[in-house]
Amino acid sequence: MKDNRYIKKRPLFAALALALSGVGVQQAAIAGPSFQVGDEGYMELNYAVQMWNQSRDYTSATDNGDVNDTFLRRNRITLLGQYNDLIGFYAQLEAGNDSKGGSDDNSVFYRDAYLTIDPSDSYRFILGRFKNTFSRENLEACLEPLTLDRGVLAYSPYGGTRDTGVAVWGNLADAKFQYRVAVTDGREGDNVVESSPRITGRVHVSLLDPEYSYGYRGTYLGTQKVFTIGAAFDSQADIAYGDYGNRADAKDYEATTVDVFFEYPYSFGTLTASAAVFDYSVDGYPTDPDPAMTPWVEREGSYAKLGYMFPEAIGMGRLQIYAKMTEIEYGAGTGLSDHDINNIGANYYINGQQLKVTLDITSNEFAEQSATNAALQDFDQVTLGLQMIF
Repeated sequence: MKDNRYIKKRPLFAALALALSGVGVQQAAIAGPSFQVGDEGYMELNYAVQMWNQSRDYTSATDNGDVNDTFLRRNRITLLGQYNDLIGFYAQLEAGNDSKGGSDDNSVFYRDAYLTIDPSDSYRFILGRFKNTFSRENLEACLEPLTLDRGVLAYSPYGGTRDTGVAVWGNLADAKFQYRVAVTDGREGDNVVESSPRITGRVHVSLLDPEYSYGYRGTYLGTQKVFTIGAAFDSQADIAYGDYGNRADAKDYEATTVDVFFEYPYSFGTLTASAAVFDYSVDGYPTDPDPAMTPWVEREGSYAKLGYMFPEAIGMGRLQIYAKMTEIEYGAGTGLSDHDINNIGANYYINGQQLKVTLDITSNEFAEQSATNAALQDFDQVTLGLQMIF
């Protein structure tokens, strides 16, 4: 199932200028090497890196000084392929955020490792560690986004971006309709009331060109006409104690989301628009939560994105501008974490997503600012990123 690859300040300016000076007119997409294995199988090797230089108005929760940091946001080697027509695989090695905040030589680990079984387009299986199938933004490839990166609403409080288990999914009605159901580990550990599976379900309907892969893209760069509406739920029973001191008041976790995505290439340029609403809940934030529970478990919010790609090349590549607005409210009762996040930025595609430069300006505004925690005070952030995929 080859499409699963989509399940896919100043110190940097000089390096970028040098890199761009050696690049000619936009070239064809770059693909990693592919190897024939036996009579039916093949394996493909890919490498991807995102280098970011980031300036921010605070250094840490206890220090409101400025910080400038250059690091590898993502640094990945991917192996994917087919054992035969029925069985495939996907494995991704990651050493992300290397050198961020002075943390050098990060360990390499498997971010994804799973098998695919594809008896039919209408029912397929994924077994192993793979992307949570809840939110659209999490399922949008981090190497093919509209904005610089995903927002915090995309991540479920206990599952993060990935989980381990099995999923069944498929396309119906010429891929106009897609469904997914996943049974995974969810939250595990000593603080879980009872070990129960995490159940996630998602459906979408594509009213124009179908989005038939397990993963989405944040932009198709004007190559498709897309209008997709999706909805999902996420749940796990007995996930934590609401009264941790007495080991009582078992809490069930539930989450829902509804999203919409639109992209259309007009003669005057390509428009991209998407939006989503989220509700994460454990039926009221506990008065005595376990140590691992955060305000993330009780929150709601929404985001809206808008992008525009110019119809013709500008210089050696294509220019796309974007804006994103995010609102988040937490149910912990303090009000300090409630905030809005506003992004504006631009992508300059020298060779599609294979080689691009992104500039992002982010503003964080809190409903109530903390007097002591610099991370909970209004701040701005500027990121300059370079991405290469081979």
